[in-house]
Amino acid sequence: MMKIDKKKLIAGILALVIAACSYVVTQYLREEPAVSGEGLTVQYIDVGQADCALLECDGEFLLIDGGNRDDSQLVVSFLEQQGVKELAAVVCSHAHEDHVGGLPAVLAVYPTKAVYAPTKTYSSSVFDKFVYYTDQQGLEITIPAPGDRFSLGQAEIAVLGPVKSYAETNNTSIVLRVTYGQTNFLFTGDMETEAENDMLDYWGESFDWQSDVLKVGHHCSNTSTGYRFLNEVDPQYGVISLGKDNSYGHPHKEPMSRLRQAGVTILRTDELGTIQAVSNGQEITFTWANQNAVPENAEAAAQVFIGNKNSKVFHAPDCKNLPSEKNAVQFASYQEAADAGFSPCGSCLG
Repeated sequence: MMKIDKKKLIAGILALVIAACSYVVTQYLREEPAVSGEGLTVQYIDVGQADCALLECDGEFLLIDGGNRDDSQLVVSFLEQQGVKELAAVVCSHAHEDHVGGLPAVLAVYPTKAVYAPTKTYSSSVFDKFVYYTDQQGLEITIPAPGDRFSLGQAEIAVLGPVKSYAETNNTSIVLRVTYGQTNFLFTGDMETEAENDMLDYWGESFDWQSDVLKVGHHCSNTSTGYRFLNEVDPQYGVISLGKDNSYGHPHKEPMSRLRQAGVTILRTDELGTIQAVSNGQEITFTWANQNAVPENAEAAAQVFIGNKNSKVFHAPDCKNLPSEKNAVQFASYQEAADAGFSPCGSCLG
């Protein structure tokens, strides 16, 4: 097995220390606590233009993605600082390097009970190393199916997607919803709108998608977090993992507009650094590394959709196909427009 000198794994650690800055989210309050444990902690690690999240509940740890290959030392060092001795599971959401890159180093250092990925083969050297170090632990990659469930302490984790096979690797992303008490966290990897809509259709209209915190898909690319999906998930908070001044132009203005219109408070790793969310089953408390930054859209804007009285089609307010003022009708939400018998615009709402 590859040996790593942990004394050298301190690069970037000071930037990852969660500062005193905090933001408290109170929701779904109950007279009695929903859970008896010490809470669920979700840390969205600042790995630049990549994804990596460490979850801890009742002393058990789960790692979702591992950043780029160059983030290997940073991620291993971060886990060491958090007191990780063993991982209950490692999840590779999909095979792209900015998600799987740091996982071989993690598997080389930390004993792990289970490894999940949407595939066992992919044409890249870093994915080959991910498979190699999984084998070194005597494990086999598990490809989860929609509806599979497992636990992390008292937190329950449900696999919601993908529901089909796709040629586009982003759409193969494993989608997980983590439930602790009355709070829900949703992780979608880089899943794009096509697979988001397939997933909504698969689970049907009776399925309750509502999640308090959404890890915004594909680093807030315009390919993901479509209006229909966002309307169903109805998050209060969206965490975006991305690099400052990245070459992809993330976050794209279209999904940012959708998030703002939906009244979502936006927390970005390129602005806030590593973001920590702690749930006690009733409320979620956020802290982050950069004390000089604050979340965006903290005061939620009203969501408005514009309907065309003649065509019975409704649009986002920034759509190029808005009706004339005399033919326009406003709706306070996507659902209100749909309930009124209007259909979403294919151009702006998919």
